[in-house]
Amino acid sequence: MEDLIIIGGGPAGLTAGLYAARAKLKTLLLERLAPGGQILTTDWVENYPGFPEGVSGYDLVDKMKRQAEKFGLTIESQEVQRLELTAEKKMVFTDSRTIETKALIIASGAAPQKLGIEGEGLFTGKGVSYCATCDGPFFRDQAVAVIGGGDTAVEEAVYLARFASRVYLVHRRDKLRAVQLIQERARSEPKMHFIWDTIAVKIVGDTGVKGLDLKNLKTGEMKHLPVEGVFVFIGYVPNSSLVKGILPLDEWGFIKTDNDMETEIPGVFAAGDVRSKALRQVATAVGEGATAAYMAERFLERVKDNI
Repeated sequence: MEDLIIIGGGPAGLTAGLYAARAKLKTLLLERLAPGGQILTTDWVENYPGFPEGVSGYDLVDKMKRQAEKFGLTIESQEVQRLELTAEKKMVFTDSRTIETKALIIASGAAPQKLGIEGEGLFTGKGVSYCATCDGPFFRDQAVAVIGGGDTAVEEAVYLARFASRVYLVHRRDKLRAVQLIQERARSEPKMHFIWDTIAVKIVGDTGVKGLDLKNLKTGEMKHLPVEGVFVFIGYVPNSSLVKGILPLDEWGFIKTDNDMETEIPGVFAAGDVRSKALRQVATAVGEGATAAYMAERFLERVKDNI
């Protein structure tokens, strides 16, 4: 039996693994792909403390992984198929075996909702981005398009106006869904240009993005928009299917926890992008991973004292 199993090898999971391993807990981290999570799709990270010149997403995750393994964290490439979770017993079923654990941290992350159009996958990381905070500074004095009309899309579009020469906000409706205050900020930004009743149908380019093919939903008219960056903000999809029907989720499917990262089942914690919260960044994921591991350690101490 493991003391602690961590599901997910992104910044939250790796940090939780580091703290747990340093605490001498028998810890196993399960990741279905390579450790790293969404950060692996980010070419350069400039807003993570301690790297004034920035650091590549790959290098940052590699350092996290090596540091955790240095303290004895075991990382296995396995996909979790099913969970059975109660206050008394926690079972993890992978594609190759069944493991019992005393405590569990779910750090399975979330994925940006994709447009699902031609060119999106090809140019992801080469002009197509899902994080303005991460990648906005790379588009200094360049024209970019933002897809979406909710709070996040409009806020990120305003943020991108700090760097870009022009920001086109492409929305499928004739009005924004963002709250009025955010809309007013966008409308007062001189670099902002709104394209209404329109969807993106194709992202074009060579080694990077060169433009966006658009379709007006009311007239059917096709239009080519020359831009060097496409930012997509149409929502996130949490990787929470494993706990659907087991743990409480918010209206978008993210796992609900208290401030100690603990769910309603004692000994089961969630951290990182899969958790219901306001901000999804590497820095917040790291903090939550550390908190979850610390609280898992305290949970195990209480269980041991009650035996």
